[in-house]
Amino acid sequence: MGGALSLNDLSADAVAAGSLKGTRVVVLGAGRTGQAVAEFAAAHGATVTLHDSAEAGTLQAAIDRFASGGVTLAFGADVSLAPLLAAADLVVHSPSVTLGFPSVKESVAGPLRDYAAHAIGPEGEATKRGALLISEPEWTLRLLGARWRIGITGTKGKTSTSNLIATILAADPSSPVELGGNNGVPLIGKASGLSESTRVVLELSELQLPTIVSSVDVAVYTNITVDHLDRHGSVEGYRKVKRLLADRVDSDGVLIVNLDDPVTAGLAGIGRVSTVGYRRDRPVPGGVGIVDGWIVAAGVSRAARFGGGVAGTGPGGRIMPVDEIALPGDHSISNVLAAICAGLVAGVAPDAIRAAVAGFRGIPHRLETVAVLDGIRYVNDAQATQPDAVAAAVRSFRKPLVLLAGGRSKGLDLTELAPIIAAQCSGTVLFGELADELEVLFRSAGLQRIDRATSIPDAAARGGAMARTLLNEAKDLASTSLHESEARATVLLSPIGSSFDMFNNPFGARGDAFRAAVLELPAEHRA
Repeated sequence: MGGALSLNDLSADAVAAGSLKGTRVVVLGAGRTGQAVAEFAAAHGATVTLHDSAEAGTLQAAIDRFASGGVTLAFGADVSLAPLLAAADLVVHSPSVTLGFPSVKESVAGPLRDYAAHAIGPEGEATKRGALLISEPEWTLRLLGARWRIGITGTKGKTSTSNLIATILAADPSSPVELGGNNGVPLIGKASGLSESTRVVLELSELQLPTIVSSVDVAVYTNITVDHLDRHGSVEGYRKVKRLLADRVDSDGVLIVNLDDPVTAGLAGIGRVSTVGYRRDRPVPGGVGIVDGWIVAAGVSRAARFGGGVAGTGPGGRIMPVDEIALPGDHSISNVLAAICAGLVAGVAPDAIRAAVAGFRGIPHRLETVAVLDGIRYVNDAQATQPDAVAAAVRSFRKPLVLLAGGRSKGLDLTELAPIIAAQCSGTVLFGELADELEVLFRSAGLQRIDRATSIPDAAARGGAMARTLLNEAKDLASTSLHESEARATVLLSPIGSSFDMFNNPFGARGDAFRAAVLELPAEHRA
């Protein structure tokens, strides 16, 4: 171990002054996060090795990014990690390469445990010198310094809510806004260069939360249901990890929670920081809710940084009518309420909030309408790999509705989802490793119109064919839709299983494949 650094050397001022020059840095994990860390450290004078136990053939993006040199690549199962760590002054791990996660291979976990036993972790003494171990999200928070940070987490809805919060904050031009984190945009390369007045929106997953000890100014919770039991072992283990963000709120910060979700509602009682609750009903004092079709705030407090006092609203606390929300589904209303809470806390004017929400059309892979072809709407909800998310998706559309589902099992109980699918969907096209299990579940729940596909393009084509058949069977719908741009049937990719049986990307590649396939389908009328 080199032993030359202290945690103070990782601050923005120290790095700018050259604290990394000549140090040996090992970055674990060669995805987007690891690549960003490697590039940042190398740009500031470190000798960097980027390690990943996956074979080089699956890491082409990293190979291309560093083709001109500057970073040593150590890819594949044959690379011995122990000597690299033994010589390192600083080891930075991607969130997915965290000790204790079952998904971390022993060939990585073993040497990392040995290194961690002697290294200074993020909770160590700031001035003590030695070998350091830190995650990318934690280092990013340290580089951000005193900039205003709002962290968003939840089982589902965090990406949409994070993007909507950033959109609302950007409607107030007084200070710039930066969005990053779990949405695939690591901020480490730009954190220290942001204006001091920048409001930073961080989407934080259950992978990232255990690696963070620095604080945030605001924590936003969308919901906490059940997911990633393969990583955390139990429902309680998963909930414990999600609670970590609430524990990271500054003493003068704000906690924003979903009162319609019993788990996040329970966080409102921790009593350590100011809490703003939201629900799809009349608001509680100091919260946001819905009254007579309007989103209404009941005395939400602005953060001290933005002037303090009660946030401004229209008459009677009104912000905007619910029917101005363009996104489908009740869960989208909840996400909007969470984002409005954040906007009010940050002092954004109610008219600006209303305009930002009304103009928000969603983001890729989350109930994204790809196209309407001959009266059939094709919707990309590739992010839905958890029962509650799929249930919310199918409840967002009327019949005729064809569900495209499959992928790799995440070890979740799907028995309660099956009757919801049978009730809400007209038929389904199944693909991937989960197809056999899903067919048994769906048929036992009463859904009989089931087809199989061998790929995502095949599923898109078969889903469209099934939707056309359903429209032809429903003569009143067929006569008004098959040759019009208005949708009368929906084909929904809401896959239930993960994408790792076909792709190396959590869901983006599968959603992209679906979008591309839909846009290549023949049609007389497109919208």
